[in-house]
Amino acid sequence: MSDHFATFSFVDRITEYEPGQLAHGLFAIPATITAFPSCLVAEAVGQLAAWAAMAHVGFRARPVAALAFETRFVNDVMPGSELELAVALASCDDAAVAYSGHARVGGATVVELHDCLGPMLDIEQFDSKAALRDRFALLCGAGAEPGRFHGVTTPELVVTSELAGQSVRAILLVPTDAPFFADHFPRRPVYPATLLLERQIELALRLAGGATDWHAGESIAPMRMTNVKMRAFIAPGQRLELLADMAAPIGETAKIALSARIDGRQVATAQVEIGRRQNQ
Repeated sequence: MSDHFATFSFVDRITEYEPGQLAHGLFAIPATITAFPSCLVAEAVGQLAAWAAMAHVGFRARPVAALAFETRFVNDVMPGSELELAVALASCDDAAVAYSGHARVGGATVVELHDCLGPMLDIEQFDSKAALRDRFALLCGAGAEPGRFHGVTTPELVVTSELAGQSVRAILLVPTDAPFFADHFPRRPVYPATLLLERQIELALRLAGGATDWHAGESIAPMRMTNVKMRAFIAPGQRLELLADMAAPIGETAKIALSARIDGRQVATAQVEIGRRQNQ
């Protein structure tokens, strides 16, 4: 099986599509993988929006780094679950796309994306127009073969400094080669923003978990992410410095500022709120 449309593709079928307005779709999370992080659930919603946007402009352009002003992580999802995806386009042309969307499992919302905005770039820079057009037809028809995704191996975070309750610094070495590069994107491999955000959230959880404000019997989880900005593509083999800084004292949530740098140049920023989750 080719890695294209397999190693980083999270839409199995498009069940409803109204050009320039909305799309609904499904993705079956394979039961054989160990986990499916919430950032990948958000990625699935974004990919459905990308299909709707590409189709609307005749596959001349595709959205790149269309990130949400606000993402709400309502609940975790388990391997073996089926994601029910939905997006509503606010605007879409050859220059940019704006949309909101959500993912549900069994009718219950697990992730919400609000006020997403991203540039539309020439599709041929990133992938084959013909291949994408054919894939869209398949998704809108019989649907793709399920079980293509076998998980993502992410590089290890190497913590370089830590001040308990204040800040954490770490190094992330982007692999020079990985199966997902054949899917994101074949003609211009780029480290997916959602994989970067997943590692940044991991760093934020480490920082928040080191605080003393949480009560016994509680676990913590990401609740909300805002103001995500990607200022550059991240290429295979690049070395990133990740920073997590406590932005506000812990109350109901810990607000943590996230950033990523390459050679001292800031390439990504966001804020995440970590909150209490009662153990079941």
